[in-house]
Amino acid sequence: MKQLLLIPCLLLAACSTTAPAPGAAAANPLFTDRHTADPAPLVVGDTLYLYVGHDMARGDEMFNIVEWRVYSTTDMARWTDHGAVMKPTDFKWASRDAWASQAIEKDGKFYFYTTVEHDQTRPGKAIGVAVSDSPTGPFVDARGSALVSNDMTPQGPHTWDDIDPTVFIDDDGTAWLMWGNANFYYARLKPNMVELDGPILQAELPKYVEGPWVHKRGDTYYLTYASMDKSVSEDELVSYATAPAITGPWKYRGEISGPAENSFTIHPGIVEFKGQWYFFYHNGVLTVGDQGGALGRRAVAVEHLYYDADGGIVPIEHTREGVSVPRRH
Repeated sequence: MKQLLLIPCLLLAACSTTAPAPGAAAANPLFTDRHTADPAPLVVGDTLYLYVGHDMARGDEMFNIVEWRVYSTTDMARWTDHGAVMKPTDFKWASRDAWASQAIEKDGKFYFYTTVEHDQTRPGKAIGVAVSDSPTGPFVDARGSALVSNDMTPQGPHTWDDIDPTVFIDDDGTAWLMWGNANFYYARLKPNMVELDGPILQAELPKYVEGPWVHKRGDTYYLTYASMDKSVSEDELVSYATAPAITGPWKYRGEISGPAENSFTIHPGIVEFKGQWYFFYHNGVLTVGDQGGALGRRAVAVEHLYYDADGGIVPIEHTREGVSVPRRH
């Protein structure tokens, strides 16, 4: 009888399963049945959606990220796995690499900005944008071409400077795209969300490496990013800057997070959900089957985030308990 009940679920592409972390609710890592990376939260009504890449590197392989997946929760304790929402080759002009992404809602549609490897017609990393009527997809290419490609930006130190897109819609409805490895780029988006509206600009950020994320609290804009300070660690840290406007000027405020355990990279995602702020990131502590955590086998985690009296972000300690244990700064 159990086999008969499972058959309809297997036949439904959109079938989801509830995936709470084992033990205490919302303990870290959040998901233990597969390796996940580059978390990007999105709040829609009373639900938080979390977009991740699916790490599938084996052995000493560096990165093999083959699809993007989405999870959701209404209470930060129980998570629903909605499965894969897209793969790199769904962009016909792309060849591989489901690198970091972010989804955002506008006018009832959901836009998914993400990093892929462009085919040989425009080699290098590129940013694509896909669209869906649902936060759980499926997402389809919204342009038929890259939104940003390597030949559109100043010559960087390598061909993967156009990665890690983050998108922010300001209070006046203007949307901004920010991205970059080694170089920090930003550009305004047209109201249709799938075209740039003006030149690609650059800003200098102390210790900047990659993985920018923008959020706003009150009148202050926060730009959080993976940074590097070899006097502290050989691995990435998380730093942040604040500004009175989305275009800056950005004031460096320091580091809020040390390196992720057993992971060179770290990727911040910050969101307010039901009156509480959360800091998402990934580490390399999870073993799945015969594959332990590593550079290309990461695991998504979350912590509470607090602000001090001056609006600064209180430094965050990475824990195995995550948000299952109430904390006060």
